[in-house]
Amino acid sequence: MTNVKIVTDSSIQMTPEEVEKYHVTIIPLTVEIDGQQYIDGQDITRAEFSQKMLSSTDLPKTSQPPLGRFVDVFNELGQDGSPILAIMMTKGLSGTADAASQAADLVDSKVTVVDSGFTDRGLAFQVIAAAKMAQAGASINDILLEIQKIRDKTELYVAVPNLENLLKGGRLGNVASSLTTLLNINVVVQLADSKLKVVKKGRGIKTINKFVDGIVEEIAADGAQIDELGMAYVNDATIPNEIAARLHQDWPELNTVIELTSPIIMTHTGKGAFAMIFYRK
Repeated sequence: MTNVKIVTDSSIQMTPEEVEKYHVTIIPLTVEIDGQQYIDGQDITRAEFSQKMLSSTDLPKTSQPPLGRFVDVFNELGQDGSPILAIMMTKGLSGTADAASQAADLVDSKVTVVDSGFTDRGLAFQVIAAAKMAQAGASINDILLEIQKIRDKTELYVAVPNLENLLKGGRLGNVASSLTTLLNINVVVQLADSKLKVVKKGRGIKTINKFVDGIVEEIAADGAQIDELGMAYVNDATIPNEIAARLHQDWPELNTVIELTSPIIMTHTGKGAFAMIFYRK
């Protein structure tokens, strides 16, 4: 009997050790900056992309993986008859899940594609749980039930002190008309139901600090029920590290991952942005 094989995309936040341990296949997105195209994680690192983005005058471009790349991976992984579960970043940020679904229709392998509703460490929560279950011999149906539970208990907030990229990228839809970079507006957005929505806005960094304090207090008060905390950033890890230090005073065993986010999230959120991602047991 063959085990389920897990596939995801390069917007995920996983350590190299986790990728190797859980045998997760990551399909990279394509990024373009200053007219040069790169394969995410292969031709350019996250640190290199961050530096290039900060020095560029143009908004970078990101593209979902080519259909052929999905087809090749699905064919290779399914050669031995293994079922494949592809857990992709939210459709609200990328067409990656749709491209994976199209490729699944073109191959003989048994492929199930799931829109995770999240990205970064929020995507990793589901992928790692799925990979653990797959290694234990669980069926796709059982895995799908479990990752749905995780999805329902996941929260993802992004603090955005500079709105330029978010407005240019058009990811806030009609909400963007009420915001302007000229008024020193800072916002906190939540990714929920595959959509970004503004949950806090105001002038100055105090807006972000006040909201973050509230989330930290919530986690601190309920730390025993928080399974993991992920924090991602674009170019400055100062606040994420401070948050982790505060929480570890009360909950030293709280598993915390702090890493640079992926190019697609950097592109949407811009300089100084950082995210807090967690889920409850």
